[in-house]
Amino acid sequence: QVQLVESGGGLVQPGGSLRLSCAASGIIFSTYAMGWYRQAPGKQRELVASITRNYFTNYADSVKGRFTISRDNAKNTAYLQMNSLEPEDTAVYYCNAQGRVPGNNYWGQGTQVTVSS
Repeated sequence: QVQLVESGGGLVQPGGSLRLSCAASGIIFSTYAMGWYRQAPGKQRELVASITRNYFTNYADSVKGRFTISRDNAKNTAYLQMNSLEPEDTAVYYCNAQGRVPGNNYWGQGTQVTVSS
């Protein structure tokens, strides 16, 4: 059974930092591309950042220079370091694992990030 478990969300003031973690089980983690998505109330889910099996990274323009995605294959975990957080970053953040086979696409349950003073 595949599980992606996010953690690290919470309430933070503008300008603050959080680090999200996504612990994966039930998959050969090193063979999956990992991504972080977010969905704010009333908005569509959007890609925040992704990292390939070969550690190539991609970021949404809105988070470039502030967020960093990384992975630790030995721990089967992906991370999202979020700095200089803004109220507009408030959303539920979801972890995604995409395998090489199109049907091998999995989601975590989401973790709430709220940026507010």
